[in-house]
Amino acid sequence: MHQRQPSLLHRYLDWEQRLTISANRLSRQAWVRHGFALVSRLGNGWGWAAILTAFLLLDGREAVMPLVWMLVTTGLGIALYGSIKRLAARPRPSAQCRRIVLSEPPLDQFSFPSGHTLHAVNFTLQILFFAPVLGWIAVPFALAIAASRLILGLHYLSDVVVGAVLGMLLATFALALQVGVM
Repeated sequence: MHQRQPSLLHRYLDWEQRLTISANRLSRQAWVRHGFALVSRLGNGWGWAAILTAFLLLDGREAVMPLVWMLVTTGLGIALYGSIKRLAARPRPSAQCRRIVLSEPPLDQFSFPSGHTLHAVNFTLQILFFAPVLGWIAVPFALAIAASRLILGLHYLSDVVVGAVLGMLLATFALALQVGVM
């Protein structure tokens, strides 16, 4: 009998799990684990609060409306990824594979999409538009947050990619409204 080939989706999911295991293996090094755990915790809000405070200090009153829009898109982002997470109900990588070790406790039980990445991309794109001088810190911080999701065993690559796309869409929406209003 001839054996049936796995579907493209199954091959992708198998590859994605192997990638997640490989990325998570980096967290065996204490300095990597602790560094990305710090990035993850800062990505919960404090890191962005510091960058947005710098924006306010640099631009004063000019920063107020963009900051309001960033807060609005934060709320929209939470509602969006929360709804998608409940609908998709994709388990965290560590729930699917014993070889993946969580280095930080997840904020919720589901993996898809990455809320941290959504917010990182959303904030970074808006910051780059209004305060490009802060890009030197916002861009590497956003990239580190995205990488932390895989290294800490919290997300699969597709969770991070979809979170990034949703963040881009939110930022584009906010910027279109702001530029249209200005």
